[in-house]
Amino acid sequence: MAKSPEQEHPKKAFGWAARDSSGLLSPFPFSRRETGEKDVTFKVLYCGICHSDLHMVKNEWGSSTYPLVPGHEIAGEVTEVGSKVQKFKVGDKVGVGCMVGACRSCDSCSNNLENYCPKMILTYGTKYHDGTTTYGGYSDIMVADEHFIVRIPDNLPLDGAAPLLCAGITVYSPLKYFGLDKPGLHVGVVGLGGLGHVAVKFAKALGVKVTVISTSPNKKKEAIEHLGADSFLVSRDQDQMQAAMGTMDGIIDTVSVLHPLVPLFGLLKSHGKIVMVGAPEKPLEVPAFSLIMGRKTLAGSCIGGIKETQEMIDFAAKHNITADIEVIPVDYVNTAMERLAKADVRYRFVIDIGNTLKATS
Repeated sequence: MAKSPEQEHPKKAFGWAARDSSGLLSPFPFSRRETGEKDVTFKVLYCGICHSDLHMVKNEWGSSTYPLVPGHEIAGEVTEVGSKVQKFKVGDKVGVGCMVGACRSCDSCSNNLENYCPKMILTYGTKYHDGTTTYGGYSDIMVADEHFIVRIPDNLPLDGAAPLLCAGITVYSPLKYFGLDKPGLHVGVVGLGGLGHVAVKFAKALGVKVTVISTSPNKKKEAIEHLGADSFLVSRDQDQMQAAMGTMDGIIDTVSVLHPLVPLFGLLKSHGKIVMVGAPEKPLEVPAFSLIMGRKTLAGSCIGGIKETQEMIDFAAKHNITADIEVIPVDYVNTAMERLAKADVRYRFVIDIGNTLKATS
């Protein structure tokens, strides 16, 4: 007979879980494995709420299993390390992003691209090497192999750094990989949400010219004055879009709902590229001529490997980049999900796990 989540492992743990596709989260006692010889155990202090948490609790991508403890923007402090752990010690500030395992032997893994390993193990909602379910960061403790732990530099606040472990690497990796990190280039960022606002900060720190493309004219002041974008386009304004045609080297598209791509292709110079990092649940339409005329590329990018994630966090620390956050208590999480569905957050909810998650609640 299958063991209950509480009995599966020796370490008592407590979090908030969704039990079905209503997505409603409630208190959930479960368990974590003992600290293995290469494991790091840490007390979770903060966990960001990513848009994919919302998709997953409601099973909008069709892959969710319940009970589901979401959360893959996890930051905290090390409480125990295994006997063979070399990179971390008790008291270190650390984080875990979207993955906690991979095969470690395929081409992707040997090139520090564990995020493209066919056997990548997600931080929550999948099976770990031992066959047990992975539970995410809406919980009091985390245990992970040291390979998948990221060190958070001392000058970065843990609450503002937590979302970088997913949102940060999701936009940093394509900027680097697709060569959109050279000073003087012009990059568009579609959507000014959790991913988009961080994309603007990283792109500016890399020295490129940034234009935010949004359906919301009321975000213009925020984009330019607060986030440092160079210009702002209202995507529904035909005149503005027309005037900007053929001006961009690349576009990072962060929008996770269905939206037209053809107008975006018009903004690109020849040989320009659109990189999708948002994941709408329905397929997008791309007429062949949008690609053929001007030799344009439509690409995708999924987080980044652990080595690059560490590089991103170190870059963020050097340039004082953090996410703009609204810190919430854990019992506000269902309201936060409703607000996130309406894009009513500037720009990322972060749960104060350390101060508000109590095993008695």
